[in-house]
Amino acid sequence: MTVAHINRIGTAVPGHDVHDAFVRFVGNFITERRDSLIFKRMVGRSDIAHRYSFFEPVANPDSFYADTEGFYTPGEFPSTAARMARFEATAPGLAMAAIDALGIDDERSKITHLVVASCTGFIAPGIDQLIVKLAGLDPGVERTVVGFMGCYAAVNALKVAHHIVRSEPASRVLVVNLELCTLHFQQTADLERLLSMLLFGDGCAATLVTADETGIALKDFRAATIEDSGEAITWRIGDQGFDMHLSGEVPGRIGRALKYENERNDDRGLLRGLRAADYDIWAVHGGGRTILDAVETGFELASDKLRWSRGVLHDYGNMSSATIMFVLERIMGQIGETVARASEGFGVAFGPGLAAESFRFRAVG
Repeated sequence: MTVAHINRIGTAVPGHDVHDAFVRFVGNFITERRDSLIFKRMVGRSDIAHRYSFFEPVANPDSFYADTEGFYTPGEFPSTAARMARFEATAPGLAMAAIDALGIDDERSKITHLVVASCTGFIAPGIDQLIVKLAGLDPGVERTVVGFMGCYAAVNALKVAHHIVRSEPASRVLVVNLELCTLHFQQTADLERLLSMLLFGDGCAATLVTADETGIALKDFRAATIEDSGEAITWRIGDQGFDMHLSGEVPGRIGRALKYENERNDDRGLLRGLRAADYDIWAVHGGGRTILDAVETGFELASDKLRWSRGVLHDYGNMSSATIMFVLERIMGQIGETVARASEGFGVAFGPGLAAESFRFRAVG
């Protein structure tokens, strides 16, 4: 049977590091001293040093504006319409930067399928159609959009590419994960919502998936949902952008669920009847430090197994669906060096549901 392979991954982020500016700016919204102390402590424990955005932060740390153009002005945060207009203006350029980084200029005419995943913007003609035009792809390329699924959408996009290549071995699939999370910051004094916003940055990944036996071989996919957890992560469209709710219970729920998965160890579970130690490589969506801690504890992993995920979280924050592709890019860059060829890998991302989307893979090189 034909096996789909991730041959290459290209990544891109916007030009402005906004993490420190965000921390200063939203700290002004917190009115309770206790909440302010908790927020500062959680900033220090987040293990995030950088997050990127199209918005240029103000140089004056005492300014009452978040960015140089005043997009986020206290008391006048933008409407959903204004945020979607900004998505339409800036998202295509970020997608092209990732595609350029993929290095397939001589192969663009050979792309047969395009799969786009995004949950941070809506436009029509869709971002998929804009990518076809800007990237110079065949106008007849088959297009699929994986929309509004949140952080685990990357796994579903890979799954679509996996099935396409297995059914049509000559296919060459371009997968794009495009997220502008910083379009959806909210003005609020609610500590839980501020801590959620503390995690997110913008990023895009472009991936080539074909039957060519190079890179990472995709083996299989499996999803699981934690019962009675539907409100733990929500992502709803409001009048002033998309409203993210990320409950503080999420890490604990994930940790307990994975501990159960680790203990059940049957062929119907996420681990497919194997032990966590049977997987050499771990590509885990860096939803936050506590999420990665929960995975490490639940699966009883050695402390170095999530080093790529923790590195991406530190350098970029949580970029929703693009994040795990940044992790896979780092893993692919180490095949034949710190990652042995034929190593078995396990990938997983978490999102609304509360659900996990997982896949198994093998390092080919």
